[in-house]
Amino acid sequence: MRIRIEGTGLPGRSCGPGPQQPGGQHNVHVAVQRRGKPSELLGLIPGDAPSATWTLDCVTSADDSGRIDVRGPYIQGSPGSRFIYLSWGAVADGAFMMFRRAKLQLDAIPADVIAQVGADGEIVGRLGLTDSKGQPLCASVRPPLITWSAA
Repeated sequence: MRIRIEGTGLPGRSCGPGPQQPGGQHNVHVAVQRRGKPSELLGLIPGDAPSATWTLDCVTSADDSGRIDVRGPYIQGSPGSRFIYLSWGAVADGAFMMFRRAKLQLDAIPADVIAQVGADGEIVGRLGLTDSKGQPLCASVRPPLITWSAA
């Protein structure tokens, strides 16, 4: 199975000041963070791109109760509470300095969508990447902020 994340409405290359960065963040980018290796990023995309898409290869299995578990190199968390991290960072001198993350909760994918795609299909998550304050989207992301469907 594959999970494709389609993001739109990126916040731009700069974002406002915060407690740790009173001057704001500049040269902002977003990527998917690898499990256990936060410095390994998939698909680094500038914050002013028109859209962002990442495709993750995953493996699924069912537990004794029939609940589907999703695993893969970019899938975080333990069974029953898996998620994907979208990491936001400022790029300077070739280095990515993460300053916030969005946690895309996979337990929010409807069971019928998972059943529909099976082991060889693709699930698509669509979301806007800017929060209500104009900043990069962060925190736990569930519907209605993201919609999940079969490709």
